[in-house]
Amino acid sequence: MEDLEAIAEKIMGSLEAKNALRERVLTMSRQVIRCGARSIQAIHRDEYEVAKGLLSEASEIVAAMGHEAASYPDIYFAGYVQDAQKEFAEASVTYALISGQPLPDPDDLGVEYAAYLNGLGEAMGELRRYILDLIRRGQLERGEGLLRIMEEIYGLLVAVDFPHAITGGLRRTTDMVRGVVERTRGDLTMAIRQEKLREALEELEGGIKGAGED
Repeated sequence: MEDLEAIAEKIMGSLEAKNALRERVLTMSRQVIRCGARSIQAIHRDEYEVAKGLLSEASEIVAAMGHEAASYPDIYFAGYVQDAQKEFAEASVTYALISGQPLPDPDDLGVEYAAYLNGLGEAMGELRRYILDLIRRGQLERGEGLLRIMEEIYGLLVAVDFPHAITGGLRRTTDMVRGVVERTRGDLTMAIRQEKLREALEELEGGIKGAGED
């Protein structure tokens, strides 16, 4: 059956090409995730130029990944592609918020909106980590500013009320963000109270010492 052989050859050729594309895209998604993780590490070490370079590298890979998978929506919307976009968005948002840059737009990043929103939520965990470092350094005012940003982002996420299939499981991310914001607010409030108590004690001790000298 020559017609069957021709059909089989055509199908096998298409599947081989698609599988090769899948492997390339999977490799690129792993590269994006590694770049994102390394950039976040650099951010927490205040190595912003290093972080910026890694994000630039990730951006090029994300664009290439989208171009490669453009003809195959089932590959483009596969979990590993969307996860890579989410990790890239998380790292980009973390860099922007901590370094004082404008919040990146998902269209500029080249990521899907659902991936962006989930990355935005995941970045709140990194902001909490940074705020804890600020508390240890006594930079409470800076911490309060970042907490307000976290609260604004949570307000946005909680208002996105669409099905799981549309948002990529954003409700679960939003629940995580709520807990992160509440714990961070508690930690920062405690630190502020302790700082005020310390200042009051120092003022009292100074008054007692001054009275004794008189």
